[in-house]
Amino acid sequence: MIEARPALDPELAALVAAQQHELRSAAFTPDDDATYLVAIVDGRAVACAAWRPTLDPGIAELQRVYVRPAFRGRGIARQLIVWIEEETLAAGRSIIRLEAGPCSPAARALFQSSGYDQVDGAFVKRVVALVQ
Repeated sequence: MIEARPALDPELAALVAAQQHELRSAAFTPDDDATYLVAIVDGRAVACAAWRPTLDPGIAELQRVYVRPAFRGRGIARQLIVWIEEETLAAGRSIIRLEAGPCSPAARALFQSSGYDQVDGAFVKRVVALVQ
């Protein structure tokens, strides 16, 4: 199950803290413009992702894709990405950009297999509707 969560949700914060620890990145500052998602397995928050509109019309930024290590390899991240693609397209944003930053080989493979091209240090995809 994937559900939207507010930026200050404690389970979301725990997931982001785990991601930051793994990547050794800066502290999390919630973004009020972002839509946050949490994947739930057996009542437990196990993954998260977010997207936010950019200042450029038609473009969205994919953020915070993270799956707890014990739940990787089950397609959860891909489900989150698909959900975000559908939401951004419905919001009139057909281009999604993800800053590459510190990215594992598995994450790079996920984004590339999901149709994202690496352009100038970011992954970019033009999203199209499956049914018109």
